[in-house]
Amino acid sequence: MSSSDSGGLMSSAGLVRYFDAEDNNAIRFDPRTVIAFGAFFGFLVLMLRAFGL
Repeated sequence: MSSSDSGGLMSSAGLVRYFDAEDNNAIRFDPRTVIAFGAFFGFLVLMLRAFGL
């Protein structure tokens, strides 16, 4: 094993800690709200295409 192979796990620990942290100022959406909005938007697009708008 060379010295460049050691410490791979330690070097990624900072990224795990960075992405695991929760920001209290972030906007939070319920996943069901996102799915409902996407379904509504898709339905709206289909209706607009059906009416030729």
